[in-house]
Amino acid sequence: MPQLSLYIDQETLKKIESAAKKEKISISQWVKGKLQNSFETKWPENYFMLYGAIADDSFRQPKSPDFINDIRRESL
Repeated sequence: MPQLSLYIDQETLKKIESAAKKEKISISQWVKGKLQNSFETKWPENYFMLYGAIADDSFRQPKSPDFINDIRRESL
């Protein structure tokens, strides 16, 4: 498996070590998981709960057009 070297400050390393220890995995596994997650396309947590959350009368569904003034299609 390929290896990757990172240069990070001591404070960041301590945070990574602590997070990996909490999850009971190695530092390499923790960093690999974070990198893989960063490449996934996903919606922010609770994103879909926002629908209808704004109580504002200006947010209304537009009226559907009635197409009365449209030109009739030519028959083939």
